[in-house]
Amino acid sequence: MGLLWDSLMHALMITGFVFMMMVLIEYLNILTQGVWQTGLERRRWKQYLLAAVLGATPGCLGAFAVVALYGHGTVTLGAVVTAMIATSGDESFVMLSMFPGKALWIFAIMAIVGIAAGMLADTLLKQKGASRAACATGFQIHSHEAFSFFNVRAIRDYWKHCSAARGILAVGLLLFLAGVSSGHIGPPVWNWIRVTLVLVSVICLFIVSTVPEHFLEEHLWRHVAMEHVPRIFAWTLGALVAMHLFTEQFHMQAWLDQNRLVVMVLACLLGLIPESGPHMIFVTLFAQGAIPLSILLASSVVQDGHGMLPMLAESRGDFVKVKAINLAVGLLVGFAGVAGGW
Repeated sequence: MGLLWDSLMHALMITGFVFMMMVLIEYLNILTQGVWQTGLERRRWKQYLLAAVLGATPGCLGAFAVVALYGHGTVTLGAVVTAMIATSGDESFVMLSMFPGKALWIFAIMAIVGIAAGMLADTLLKQKGASRAACATGFQIHSHEAFSFFNVRAIRDYWKHCSAARGILAVGLLLFLAGVSSGHIGPPVWNWIRVTLVLVSVICLFIVSTVPEHFLEEHLWRHVAMEHVPRIFAWTLGALVAMHLFTEQFHMQAWLDQNRLVVMVLACLLGLIPESGPHMIFVTLFAQGAIPLSILLASSVVQDGHGMLPMLAESRGDFVKVKAINLAVGLLVGFAGVAGGW
């Protein structure tokens, strides 16, 4: 029972942090009218650099933006390869919550590997743009979504006619804030992690309390709360419980140490699934010290969360090309890491 409770509290902390970071990114993206998505130009080195930055942005929005630009012939297939190697989808939020210092190093390494792989892909494939014209996919900004930073009269109206979505999100954030402040969720003592969680909770409460109804319903409720949060919580809790059982009850640590190549190949193959979730297993194993950095890196290089799903609408052939390139790069990075002992 203690194992399940500890795993549940840990999963709540991770899911809450992921949710709040997604809220912040959605808010900043609308507030700036998607300025972060612009700037990819025809010069190749700028494409690779900005694709790496967008890919390394936690979540799937940056990856969606690169695919949308590719669909319009603005960037090359190599830029897509760069973005997909650099991204870790929703798992990047989880890595930041579980091992923030190491996570930043992992993101930097993947961005560098992604740029090199993207340049090589364009050189070998000699492909300059998308296979066919297509409409943009992924995250979109509409002019009617712009809103003022703080409008007292509008905020009064939001709460006078409070929607179920706003009420549920506000109560949920208040309960999470209370749990963190009391030590029931997250660290049992006041440290930088608890302070960060409290500050982010307060900021997100401000956002939920002040944004217009359309933004709250479409972006925070339907997209983040209903689409991402349940899946992240289920996968995180399942991975935590499974890893505790396997490593502690069934003494899997020795098997993992003796079969690193098998685990690495399995991690890369699971990374082919265009879905956030399965990769969480290897994130949890690494956080517990059960697998080395090389296996997590190989898995992170291949997997891209939901980033590649819009590519299926652009070109299924290009989808296969990008996934095949990323698999080859992931296996190369993994074999090199296992051979080097890291």
